[in-house]
Amino acid sequence: MSTLTVQIADKAGFCFGVSRAVKIAEEGAETKKIATLGPIIHNHFVTDALKEKGVRIINSPLEAQKDETVVIRSHGISKKEQELLIENNIDFIDATCPFVKKIHNIVKDAYAENQEIVIIGDKEHPEVKGINGWCNDSAVVLETAKDAEKLTFSVKKEVCVVAQTTFERELWKKITKIIKKTCQSAIVFDTICSATNERQKYAAQLAKESDVFIVVGGRHSSNTKKLFDIAAALCKNTFLVEEASELPENIAQLGHSVGITAGASTPEHIIKEVLETMVEEKNTNIQGNGEPTFAEAFEQSLVTLNTGQVVTGNVIGITPTEVYVDLGYKADGIIPVDELSDDPSVNPNEVVKVGDEVEVFVVRVNDVEGYVKLSKKKIDAIKGWQSIEAAYESGEILTGRIVEDVNRGVIALVNGCRIFIPASMASERFMKDLSSLVGTEAKFKIVNIREDRRGRKAIGSIKVVAQAERAEKVEKFMADVEEGKTYTGTVKTLTDFGAFVDLGGVDGLIPISQLSWQRIKHPSEVLSVGDSVEVTILKVDKETTKVSLGYKKAEDNPWEIAKSKFNEGDVVSAKVVRLVPFGAFVELIPGIDGLIHISQIADRRIGKPADVLTVGEMVEAKITEINWDEKKIGLSIRVLIEEAKKEAETSVADAPADVEVTEEEAPAEEAATEE
Repeated sequence: MSTLTVQIADKAGFCFGVSRAVKIAEEGAETKKIATLGPIIHNHFVTDALKEKGVRIINSPLEAQKDETVVIRSHGISKKEQELLIENNIDFIDATCPFVKKIHNIVKDAYAENQEIVIIGDKEHPEVKGINGWCNDSAVVLETAKDAEKLTFSVKKEVCVVAQTTFERELWKKITKIIKKTCQSAIVFDTICSATNERQKYAAQLAKESDVFIVVGGRHSSNTKKLFDIAAALCKNTFLVEEASELPENIAQLGHSVGITAGASTPEHIIKEVLETMVEEKNTNIQGNGEPTFAEAFEQSLVTLNTGQVVTGNVIGITPTEVYVDLGYKADGIIPVDELSDDPSVNPNEVVKVGDEVEVFVVRVNDVEGYVKLSKKKIDAIKGWQSIEAAYESGEILTGRIVEDVNRGVIALVNGCRIFIPASMASERFMKDLSSLVGTEAKFKIVNIREDRRGRKAIGSIKVVAQAERAEKVEKFMADVEEGKTYTGTVKTLTDFGAFVDLGGVDGLIPISQLSWQRIKHPSEVLSVGDSVEVTILKVDKETTKVSLGYKKAEDNPWEIAKSKFNEGDVVSAKVVRLVPFGAFVELIPGIDGLIHISQIADRRIGKPADVLTVGEMVEAKITEINWDEKKIGLSIRVLIEEAKKEAETSVADAPADVEVTEEEAPAEEAATEE
């Protein structure tokens, strides 16, 4: 008696969508007349059993009788067929697989936006026909890589690419790779059912290790055919059987290890019959080598989920609003974006990647709709709260993102937990508007943890961290600072009396008098907030930590410039800038004024300077006195007038006797004589 080792592949047998549709038809037949729009499943054993219960198969909605309820199979139907059911008031139950329904919605929306539709799948498969019906049968259906290579796209349209849920993934990858090369505007949706993908993957793994491989399923089933093709390429002794009677008689002669898988349309009882037949008729012993029996393996392949469980899964898809997770359950889990993170602006692609293993909280299991709602942020919050409590005890500084401006404070997100930071603790200095903090990273400490009827709440403070950091910087600065040393800083604020400059955690003041060699009314005439400036330490009070700064440069001192430009006796052109009772101040160069005493304004006595001069007037004057130490320059207009008169008198006296004096010269002579 030969001994065989038999192993059942994971994920073998009914998929969730098919199981759900069959169950709906079976239960419906107990109380009403049921018709299925097309065979409910590609397995004649199941359809024959349903027929015995009174379930009949129709090929068009119009074939339905008035007292019948039509069950739409898991493959789904076209939009026109659905409209026929509604328009003719035909009672129907939609058992379309949720994953197929999702493809319908993708195609419908893309078609409405005038996108080209490409379906990767078997063009004769009812699922593909149903999908095509949601874009008015306008889709291009690709079955092979060669089909994709022949395809050309309109440059004016975006292209939406979807796949039949049971399509072979490796072939899908080849086809989509070709599409992406030839069409830059292609939007590819991975709509292959994760259960199908997993079933094919486990079948391939087991086929490699087996001497004989049995695929149980209907010959008209697309996914069963794909399982057979995959296994046959890896195990030469691969057989496709629809029932136990089709098992080959010479299994024991072909090898010692047998692998078994089943298509999505194969009910459990048929797989069990195959296994039992191998035991009874082939005179073989089943040795599991520690592996579970088929019944056990079948049950174990389906994970049991309950609300409130914490489970681990793999990310298999990401959209802007949802993350899809394979949990090993009959339906995939869905994490809505608002359950992914507490950050309302979160981008799912920045949190998880396809292939990542994630721990999630089961929020709700809905077998009727075929989905499991999950939450990642609940798990993050549970784990994060432990780190928050530890940080509170240790005084650890945390770094989080400010995600929300709320009443009387802001919310920081760290380790999946929301930390409330009151307005009084949100900054070192008072801030009237906290909205500018949203979106920024902040360092803070947990200063309090309290519990009320709404749960535990952690209070954070940015202020205490900022103050501690500033104190540390001030201490270091004061230890190293030297008067006369030059620093580079940033203008922080401007006041009427000067400008405050951040020197790297320490603020110094540039008095208004140190901003410019010229007179200014406000620091904004010289600097702006945010300017980078080079300053000199003028004075430091280490007890009060006050620092006085200088900004104006010695080389820009106008008195130094004046020394190189002016000398006593120079005649200059200057602008009258100010009139006072005792004279007029004139500007020699910017920042340097000289005084023309009232007695030096004219060659005669005047009552006040304004009798002769006006502000803004340009005058010529002679520098009569310079005192560089006291920064005083005296000038005279009168000297120039008198010098001009003397020169004129000398010219007349030196003229020849026979030279006739003209009428124009006569007044000058008389004036000179009178003088």
